[in-house]
Amino acid sequence: MSFQQLFLLLRARFKIVVTTLLVTVLLTIVISLLISKSYKATATVIVNYKGADPVTGMVLPAQLMPGYMATQVSIISSKNVAYKVISGLKLAESPTVKQDFVDDTDGEGTIEDWLSELLLKKLDVTPSRESSIIEISFYGANPQFSAAIANAFAEAYLQTNIQLKVEPSKKAAIYFTDQLKDLKNDLENAQQKLSAYQQEKGIVSVDERLDVERARLNDLSTQLVMAQGQAMEAQSRQRNSNGTSANESPDIASNPVIQSLKADIARAESKFANISQTVERNHPQYQSAKAEVDHLRDELNRQVQQTSGTVATNARILQQRESEIRAALEAQKIKVLELNRDRDALSILVREVESAQNAYDLATQRFSQTNIEGQSNQSDVAILNPATVPLKPASPRILLNTAAAIFLGTLLGLGLAIVAELLDKRIRSPEDLVEILQAPVLGVMVNDKKITRNWLSWIFRKKPVNVKKMSML
Repeated sequence: MSFQQLFLLLRARFKIVVTTLLVTVLLTIVISLLISKSYKATATVIVNYKGADPVTGMVLPAQLMPGYMATQVSIISSKNVAYKVISGLKLAESPTVKQDFVDDTDGEGTIEDWLSELLLKKLDVTPSRESSIIEISFYGANPQFSAAIANAFAEAYLQTNIQLKVEPSKKAAIYFTDQLKDLKNDLENAQQKLSAYQQEKGIVSVDERLDVERARLNDLSTQLVMAQGQAMEAQSRQRNSNGTSANESPDIASNPVIQSLKADIARAESKFANISQTVERNHPQYQSAKAEVDHLRDELNRQVQQTSGTVATNARILQQRESEIRAALEAQKIKVLELNRDRDALSILVREVESAQNAYDLATQRFSQTNIEGQSNQSDVAILNPATVPLKPASPRILLNTAAAIFLGTLLGLGLAIVAELLDKRIRSPEDLVEILQAPVLGVMVNDKKITRNWLSWIFRKKPVNVKKMSML
């Protein structure tokens, strides 16, 4: 359909379009006047206005994500908040409300559920796109009632926010209370095991005892080395003091008695040599000198043997001392190893006590924090602007409804005109003949006077054709 055909159609069906438009506008105005007035009261709340937890002081993360704000909107629009509003304003106790509930539901269900559904239908919660502000609006026939409901929803939302924040902390505090009992029992059991083990082993301080015993072990090791050296030296002297080379032994050579005897023997032998040159063997002086020499030699041999025996005895004593020190060293090693095992076992018990103590301390600290959080009445939500009593109704808006009725009425009139044209098709232009008959138009009969008056005909036709000048087949 061309624009010329549409224009001719609308000119022919102009009455239908105008009538439809007028009827639509009149009906809209009448209905707007008949509809009861509705007042809108709005309370605004701000979320996360401090940025830090009021109890712990911890900085909270940014809570302005769409998911977080959508969650807050869902909380405000929940029945839990509606129940608090009903309870706070005592709406369920009104006789009028009770009668309306019975008339509407025949007494089925609860009045709280019925009221919550009615309130939530008239509630509008709108979060801000670029800030953390949420608008809570309520529509009602009474302006005072609308403001009261909007403020009640804001207060109930604050209470619910605190409740949702506090209840997990309370449950956690109860959980930590039970855990503290178990952890305290574990700590006491670990301490009892440690005390019993210390009493059983006689350990007061493992580190000090171990240091003393290790010092003793080191001392015995040093003594053993010294005793081994002395025993080896004594054995060497014992070997030198025995046999033909006994006189060359330093122990025998350095003996003052033996040295004195050797000097006496030298003098006696010198005397005996002088006497033997002057007298015969049977002479008493000769016999006396020889006896003196023999006596001194016998005494020297006895002293040599005695000194050798002393060296041997000293060697045996040193060997015995080495064996005793070695045995003491082995016993000390065993004792130190036992102390190491005792220390390891005691260290395990000490670590168990420390672990139980740390667990108990951490649980106590966490319990104190959760207990404080569970008793907190602070919230990260605050009422920015409470709802005030609206002075003008929010609906119906007569001017807006009228403008919308004009637009919709025009569209409806155009639609009805097109439907009427489809039901009663008329030929209004040469193009209609071409479309209907599928044949070319050879001429058009036009009134010349009408052409001069109707400027639109000059626009839509290509060239005026006079009937007298039109050629016919």
